[in-house]
Amino acid sequence: MKTSIFKQLLLASLSLLYTGLFAQNPIEVVYHKSEKDKGAKPSTTVVFYNDIAYLSNSSDKTFSFIDYKNSIVVDMIKYKGMYYKTLESFQSLPQPVMKDEEEKILGYNCKKAVFKAFSNTIEVWYTDKANAKGSPYKSYLPKNSLVLKIKINGGLRLIATDIRELDKKTELFNPMDDAIEINMAALRELQIKSRYVTMAVFKKQQINFDTKLKTSDLRAVNKTFRCSNGTIVLKKIILPKIAKEGAKIFATLTNWSNGDAYDRTCSLFTIKNNRQKSVLDAIEKGIKELPVYKDKNGNEYQGIVSIADYEVPVELMRFFTSFGVSHFNTKREIHNYKWRDSVVYKQEITSLIPNTENEIWIGVFIGNYDKGGHKVSLDLNFYPAWEETIVKKKYINPLFSTVNILEMSGQNYGRLFKTDTLTAEFDIPEKVENLKLLYTSTGHGGWGGGDEFNQRLNKIFVDGKLIYNEVPWRTDCATYRLSNPSSGNFSNGLSSSDLSRSNWCPATLTPPKIILLNNLKQGKHIIQVVIEQGDDDGSSFNHWGVTGVLTGQFK
Repeated sequence: MKTSIFKQLLLASLSLLYTGLFAQNPIEVVYHKSEKDKGAKPSTTVVFYNDIAYLSNSSDKTFSFIDYKNSIVVDMIKYKGMYYKTLESFQSLPQPVMKDEEEKILGYNCKKAVFKAFSNTIEVWYTDKANAKGSPYKSYLPKNSLVLKIKINGGLRLIATDIRELDKKTELFNPMDDAIEINMAALRELQIKSRYVTMAVFKKQQINFDTKLKTSDLRAVNKTFRCSNGTIVLKKIILPKIAKEGAKIFATLTNWSNGDAYDRTCSLFTIKNNRQKSVLDAIEKGIKELPVYKDKNGNEYQGIVSIADYEVPVELMRFFTSFGVSHFNTKREIHNYKWRDSVVYKQEITSLIPNTENEIWIGVFIGNYDKGGHKVSLDLNFYPAWEETIVKKKYINPLFSTVNILEMSGQNYGRLFKTDTLTAEFDIPEKVENLKLLYTSTGHGGWGGGDEFNQRLNKIFVDGKLIYNEVPWRTDCATYRLSNPSSGNFSNGLSSSDLSRSNWCPATLTPPKIILLNNLKQGKHIIQVVIEQGDDDGSSFNHWGVTGVLTGQFK
C-alpha cells in the first residue's frame, strides 16, 4: 500500500516537473478546416508562450495576440512604417453560454461553449487541461482554456489536428511595446487601407470653362493637364505592379460643385495611343485632327467611330453631376433636408485597364460652361487577387463613342440617330475568349418632349443579328434628392432631380450593359446601333451618348 502511494507521489512529481519543463518552450497548435486535411498545409496556427497566444507571424499584414498576463486581446498593424495597436479587455469580449456536451479531440475531453455575435452562432469546444491557451478566433475565449474546434452557423470552420512543442530558439514576433495605441475604429480603417493599393490621380482638381487655358505639350508623366477650355483634366500615370497580377480595379471619384448649379454629363476615360491618331492629337492641335463620320444628311461627327488609324477613348465610367452639391448647400436650405457634402461614385473597371502596359492616359470630362465649374478627386483602387492564378492578357477594343468629351472644342453631339444608324467595323483577333460588349447609353433632350424624359428603344445588331433590344431607363432618381440642393421644386411637390430619365439621374453613375458575344468568331464584323430618337423642338435638340467597348482575354 505504502509502495503504491509512493509511486503515485513520484508520478505526480514527475508529471509536474514535465509540465513545467514543457511550458518553458513555445507550444504550437495546428488547425485545419477538416481532420481529413491533416497532411495538407494548415489553415492556421496558434503559438502559446510565456502566457501570450500568438495568432500571427512577422509576414502577416496585421497581427493579433491574446495576452493572458494582462487579460487583454491585442490587435496590431504596421502601416506606413509605424505600428499601431488596440487593447480590448477579456471582460468586453462576447460571453459564452456553457453547454452540457463533450467531445474528445486530440485526447482531450473538450467542453462546449456557444457565443452569439452579429447574428451568427459560434460553437467552440475547449479544454483547460492542455499546456497551452488560446483560440484562432481571438474574440471567443472560454476562460483560461485552449479552443480545439470551432463551428460557425453549424458549419465546421477549424479543428485542431496537432499540438507540438517548438524549439526554445523559435523567434516570435511581438512589437507590442513599440506600437502606438489607437481605438478600434481607427485600426479597422488602417486594416482596410493596408489590404489594397490606392493611387491618387486627382485631388480636388477644378474642372470649369476657361477659354484662357492653353494645353501644353502632352509628354510629362504624372502631370495634370487642363484641356478643351478647362472641361477635361488629363494625366499620364504609371500603373502599379499589382495591375498586372490579376488585381480587381475600382475607380472612386468624388465631385463637388464649385459654382455650377446644373446636372452635367461626365465621363471618366482612358486614351490608348496605339494607332496613328487619337484624341490626344485633337487635344493638342484641334478638333480637325479627328476623323469625320457623316450621317445621311451630311452632318459631321468628329471621332465617334474607331477605324484603322484612329481609336475612340475607352470610357471607364459614365457619371452625372448633381444639382449643385456642396456649393449650394447653404444657398437653398430646407428644414429636414440634410444636403450631402459631395457625391461619391465608385465602380469596378477591371476589364478596362490593360495588364500589359506600364503607363496609361486617364482623364475626366465634365461638360459645363461655368467659370467656377466643379472639383473632382479620383482614386484608383487595386485589390489583390483572391488567390494565385494564371493572369491572362486582357483584350480591350473600343468601337464607338458619341460622348463628346471635346464638346467645348467643337465636337458635335450624338444627334445622328434620328435619321441614321451608327455603324462600325471591327476585327476579332485569334484566341480571344469571354468576349463581351460593354454598352452604355444615356438619352438627352431636356424638355418635356425631349429624349431625356421619354422612353426610346435602343437596338444593337452584329452582322445583321439583333443582340440587344431594350429601353434604357431609370426610375430611382428621387433616391438621390439630398445630393441635389439646387434642383428646382415643382408645384406638385416633385423636384427636377426626382424625375425618371433615359438611363441616368442627377448625382449617379450609369453602369454599362454587358452583352455576351461568346459565339462571335475570329475575323471581321459589323456592329450597328439603332435608337428611336425623338423629334427636335425648334432650337432644342435630342442626342444620345453611347459608348461600346469589346472586352475579353487572350487564351
